[in-house]
Amino acid sequence: MDAISEILNAAGSGIMWFTNHMMELYYDIEVCFKRNLDMNTLLHIYWYLFLIEFPRYYLLEIIVGVWYKLTTRRRRRLETQARMVLFSENPLVSILVPGRNEGKNIYKLAMSLREQTYGNYEIIVVDDGSDDATPLICRDMEKNGFIDLYLRLNDRGGKAGAANMGARYARGKYVVHLDSDSSLDRDALEKVLLPFYMDSRIKAVGGCIKVRNADATICTSLQALEYLKTIMVGRMVVNHLGIYHIISGAFGAFERETLMKVGMWDIGPGLDGDITQKIRKAGYKIWFANEAICLTNVPTTWFGLYRQRRRWARSLVRFRVRKHKDILLPNRNWSLLNWLSNMESILYDCVFNYMWFYYILSLLFTYTDRLLEIMVVGWLLRFCFSLVAFGVIMMVTERRREELRLAKYLPLSTFYTGYFLRLTRMIGYTTEFFFFNSFRDEWNPRKTSVWAQAEESAGSEKISQK
Repeated sequence: MDAISEILNAAGSGIMWFTNHMMELYYDIEVCFKRNLDMNTLLHIYWYLFLIEFPRYYLLEIIVGVWYKLTTRRRRRLETQARMVLFSENPLVSILVPGRNEGKNIYKLAMSLREQTYGNYEIIVVDDGSDDATPLICRDMEKNGFIDLYLRLNDRGGKAGAANMGARYARGKYVVHLDSDSSLDRDALEKVLLPFYMDSRIKAVGGCIKVRNADATICTSLQALEYLKTIMVGRMVVNHLGIYHIISGAFGAFERETLMKVGMWDIGPGLDGDITQKIRKAGYKIWFANEAICLTNVPTTWFGLYRQRRRWARSLVRFRVRKHKDILLPNRNWSLLNWLSNMESILYDCVFNYMWFYYILSLLFTYTDRLLEIMVVGWLLRFCFSLVAFGVIMMVTERRREELRLAKYLPLSTFYTGYFLRLTRMIGYTTEFFFFNSFRDEWNPRKTSVWAQAEESAGSEKISQK
């Protein structure tokens, strides 16, 4: 009996201890949220979220997402008319696939293209100095009719040089640029061509890129979630505002005549944003086809992702701040939409990124005693916003059931996009501003980087003289 009494007393003491601590925890949480969630405190502490992030990355996306659903019937009617004209004209489309050591992917790509609802195309593979079995694979595929033309640069010249070589041999009215590790939905080629027949001013169309290897690692799953928000929804927003500013090299379509007029792709590091800027500056209209779906593989490791995004950040500085800075200057060819397109990217991707760093430092030094609770409440607010953003994704995506499973990664998205990507971009921007590191990136051959840097310097001098 004494043993039982001791056990009961110990159990009672444990229950009392647990209850008291839970009450204390509840009280601490209540106090935490009361002093961090009143309106004045919200605006004072979380001003970056409410004044900078919310209007651009949440409010605008909600508005555009709702508008997209409300205008579905009108859009389908225009697409039906455009489809009739497209299939009536049946223009030849030249599909360019530039790459290096990509022979292992070419067969899969060619097979996926055979399933397209639009069939009048030619496939041109350009080998950028591969040192593996790519030449043997591609020559065999050309011989057996899987691809229409195989071209080879014996001396590596970079992806832009390879794309230009293929464009010179292209016979189609439209040129579609594809990465070799991409695969298209069955109607993707058709849907990326429709905008050309919906508005004659459109001369270039970007497809919607989604992640194929989303299940490989947590890293790829978070990228899949990011692509849905920043590419599928984010580019819908800038497209509707008329400031869409980058056609992805993984899947983009161009009127061949316009491509030749603007001088095709400039050699050197980076080419996606550059060709888009050149077409905009020439006075043509570009469009984002959010239903033309291309699946691509993304880096599976954090270091691989870091290197990729650091390179992308350098390209932003190189193209938007340096090479095409004339868009920001008043001249006779000045365009408000082009100015807004560049400024939106420079401000939100670059300037506000440094402002975020200042914001975090100010929190560290101002609220040292309650920093943890501020970070927890901030995470909770962003998580709530991310749920709303995911609702917009589900509203416009064509893969609801497949992509709904990504919702479980929403609690981690704040750390991924809010910290990892921001710090990575800041490193990329800083090294490019001060050290011009994009011209030393191994992704591009050294000789073309040297040439591109000399061309950029000459162009900057001309702009300064004007």
